[in-house]
Amino acid sequence: MRRKALQTHPGSLAATVMEMDPVELSNNAEFEEDPEYKDFEGTDVKDMRLEAEAVVNDVLFAVSNMFVSKNLPCAEDVAYINVETRERNRYCLELTDAGLRVVGYAFDQADDNLQTPYHETIYSLLDTLSPAYREAFGNALLQRLEALKKDGQS
Repeated sequence: MRRKALQTHPGSLAATVMEMDPVELSNNAEFEEDPEYKDFEGTDVKDMRLEAEAVVNDVLFAVSNMFVSKNLPCAEDVAYINVETRERNRYCLELTDAGLRVVGYAFDQADDNLQTPYHETIYSLLDTLSPAYREAFGNALLQRLEALKKDGQS
């Protein structure tokens, strides 16, 4: 089962599936019956580094710098993301099944004693940390809506 934190990322597989017509989904039932995929039935294969890369790619446009940590250990159930906001504040974020949270106030710094709340999405977390992120996200959304409106009128 996918984490809630990743189901709301625009352009992600989960977002694409959520937008699909139920008829389209039912037409893909043959995939489930393919014997080549029977070995994967019931498994929950996850790679937190890949999940973290997807998070970075979703919001990189709205922050100064963001990348998956190469110094802190990534595992099946945890990955760390370094982010620098447009206000030049640096954070180390932890990504787990519970969501995302700040674990440090510098790159590659994870303080086990830091008690910060989990956020279901990177959008929610950055919204609380960075007014400039909020503005950049809002501007990008407005541009996308204007482009859709323009496409609809032509």
